[in-house]
Amino acid sequence: MRANRLREIWASGGAAVNGWLAVPNGFSAETMAHQGWDSLTVDTQHGVVDYQAAVSMLTAISSTSTVPVARVPWLDPSHLMKILDAGAYGVICPMVNSREDAEKLVDYTRYPPLGTRSFGPIRGLLYGGSDYPEQANDTVVIFAMIETRAGLDNLEDILGTPGLDAVYVGPSDLSLALGCRPTFDDVDPPVADAIASIVAMAKKHGKIAGIHNGTPEAALKRIEMGYQFVTVSSDARLMASGSQQILSVMRAGVPEPDQVSY
Repeated sequence: MRANRLREIWASGGAAVNGWLAVPNGFSAETMAHQGWDSLTVDTQHGVVDYQAAVSMLTAISSTSTVPVARVPWLDPSHLMKILDAGAYGVICPMVNSREDAEKLVDYTRYPPLGTRSFGPIRGLLYGGSDYPEQANDTVVIFAMIETRAGLDNLEDILGTPGLDAVYVGPSDLSLALGCRPTFDDVDPPVADAIASIVAMAKKHGKIAGIHNGTPEAALKRIEMGYQFVTVSSDARLMASGSQQILSVMRAGVPEPDQVSY
C-alpha cells in the first residue's frame, strides 16, 4: 500500500505543513498540490465543496506526493466512510466533544475488528493499492477536532481513545467557546493557554497535535510549541492576498485617469 507521508514525517520527529482547499475545483487543487505542501485538506464542512467536487480534488492531488486529507461536515458515518472510500488518507472530524464521540470516530473509520467501517474503497484502492483493505487501518490518519469547551474539558479522555491518531485545534471556534474573539493567530490569553495545554496533553498521550493558522509566522511558533501538523492559510485566502499585493503595487504606480496626458 502507498505509504502515508504524514506518518513518515511524524515518525522522524518532524512537522507537516498542511494547505487548505476551499475552492471546489480539481485544477486549483492540482495547482496547490504541485507547490510542495506536505498535505492538502479538502474542506467539506465549511464553504462550497460538495462530495463530487471533493472527489475531483482528491484525484487531482494524487498527481503529486502531497497527502490528500479531508475535513468532513460532522461526526457522521456516511460522510466519514464515503470520503475515505474516495481516497482521503487523513480525515479531520469537527466537534469531537467527549470520549464517546472519539470512540465513534475511530469506529466509523476503521475496518473490523477495530471498527465498523463498511467495505467499498472504490477510489481508495486506486490511490492506496490492491492491499488497501489489509493496510488501511494502519495507514489512514484520524484527527478529532478540539474546538469547544466540552472538548477541552474532556481532552484527556479524548486523547486516551485507542485508535485515535491526532487532535486538531480550531482556534476560532475554540475562542468563541471560551468567550473570546474568533481569530487564528493573535488569540486572547485563555485561548493561548488552551492551545499550550492541548499540545502538552497530546504529547503525554503519544498523539499528534495539529492546529489551524493564518500566517507562516504563527505556524512556526506553534511548531516550536510541539505542534506537528500546521495548516497555513487556504487557497481562497492565498488567491485574495496575492491579488491584493499585485493591485496595491499597480494602484501606487498607475496614474489616475485625470492625470494622464495624451
